[in-house]
Amino acid sequence: MKLFNVFAAFLFIGMLNNAEAQKRTIAGVEFPTIMKINKKVVTLNGGGLREKYTIDLYVVGLYLRNPSMNAKKIMTADEEMAMKIEIVSNKVTRDKFVESVKEGFEKSPGATAQNINQFMKFFSDPFKKGDKIIMVYKPGIGTVFYKNKEKRGVIKEIPSEKLGVCPFKSAMFGIWIGDKPASKKLKQQILGKI
Repeated sequence: MKLFNVFAAFLFIGMLNNAEAQKRTIAGVEFPTIMKINKKVVTLNGGGLREKYTIDLYVVGLYLRNPSMNAKKIMTADEEMAMKIEIVSNKVTRDKFVESVKEGFEKSPGATAQNINQFMKFFSDPFKKGDKIIMVYKPGIGTVFYKNKEKRGVIKEIPSEKLGVCPFKSAMFGIWIGDKPASKKLKQQILGKI
């Protein structure tokens, strides 16, 4: 029996390592099929290309503990999740990023002006094609931001007793999957509906 348990454990570790090595190509950009947050596995739920005026801007992927097509459930869930973005155009400047984020937060309410300003400071340097941004929600901590694997900062937040959600985290994910997303087509792709 002990030998079987050891064999099963090695088999599981081998499958997990194999899954970590797997990648999925979305609009020409490779995304790992799984990531780890707080030692918990999150899986690529879906992703797509953000275009504006026929210009390819960035490719984004959503990682969740459990696959879901329910945007509201994702936005309000207090569990590990992440958004990974790769810039695919030199047209995405820091100024355009700031403008786009401000517009996104206007359409996806919940974040305070202080949180939005703090978020902007994390990305005050220039943007270029190939830059990778990861936004990771960690329960009990808040949302952690990375650019090209460098940690940029944290917006600390725990679910509000009154609302039962983290308003900033909900608003941030809502930029892509909320009621007024950056792109309706992209929202469907991120949710794995198309």
